[in-house]
Amino acid sequence: MPASSGNQPPPFFRRGLPPSAKLTLYVALSLALLLGDLQIRFLDTLRQGVAILTYPLQIAAATPAEFASNVANYFNGLVTLQRENERLRNAQLQVSQRLLRDGQMEQENSQLRALLDMRDRVKVRAIAGEVLFTARDPFSRKVILDKGGNAGVEAGLAVVDGDGVIGQVTRVFPLHAEVTLLSDKEQAIPVQIERSGLRAVMFGTGSGLMELRYLAANADVRVGDRIVTSGLDGVFVPGLPVAQVIRASRDAAESFGRILCLPIGGVEKSGAVLVLGRSGGPQPPPDQAAEDPRRTASGRVILRHELQSAPHAQSVALPSPTSSAPAAASAVKGAP
Repeated sequence: MPASSGNQPPPFFRRGLPPSAKLTLYVALSLALLLGDLQIRFLDTLRQGVAILTYPLQIAAATPAEFASNVANYFNGLVTLQRENERLRNAQLQVSQRLLRDGQMEQENSQLRALLDMRDRVKVRAIAGEVLFTARDPFSRKVILDKGGNAGVEAGLAVVDGDGVIGQVTRVFPLHAEVTLLSDKEQAIPVQIERSGLRAVMFGTGSGLMELRYLAANADVRVGDRIVTSGLDGVFVPGLPVAQVIRASRDAAESFGRILCLPIGGVEKSGAVLVLGRSGGPQPPPDQAAEDPRRTASGRVILRHELQSAPHAQSVALPSPTSSAPAAASAVKGAP
């Protein structure tokens, strides 16, 4: 037997504990630790210390994942926010357009309602029309209506909106008509001061205002007086609102005062208007030559005693009152 064989340990110590014994030992130790921790909780301090020591490692380990998650959430939120803003912007545009249409419809309804009230007040034939565009002449205040001779519009008729007079028809075409506004420097209208009843003539100034002319410097006119149509021309219906006095300056050195007025009607901004028929007011006196059969063509009235004293008067027959002026003149000329 070799010498080294006497120094080797016994087989039991050389192999150690078997695996089953190790497992049993570890399980028993684990159960003892668990039961001891449940009873006296001696591992809480160790657990807290380990948690404190490992917290930086946890933060370092979670930072890349959390950063990636935050970046993804940021971009997702940005895209969602942009889509939401776009949707809200479109909704706002639709609401704004609807409000604009509603406002325009409400304004048009108000104008049409005012026109209906005006038509009921004037008691004359009225033709509804709409302003198409402004005339091309930059030195005048004229507009073009969408109604013309085919609709019964005639030159000289008054044009009003829901508030008052705005102008007068000056040119008529088959499908449209030209209206000269009251603010035109060539336009004049007979008016009356509503408070005092003073009659005057109002002229346009060409700058959007109107002026009362040929009134004495001491005339009873005050700022704020309402001016209406007098109806003396037989064209404008009496009592239509025209303008309001905004400035009345009087100079003792001048015979007439300077009175500026602001139109009441939408002279420069009306859309829907009414063309009013003639008021049937006072007309110029009829021709006396057509009424008096005794009046000659030269205007002299042949008296009855002159006809009777003339030779052959018995052969001259006096014309009847219903005879026309030319027939009466020929009958008189037939007398010797």
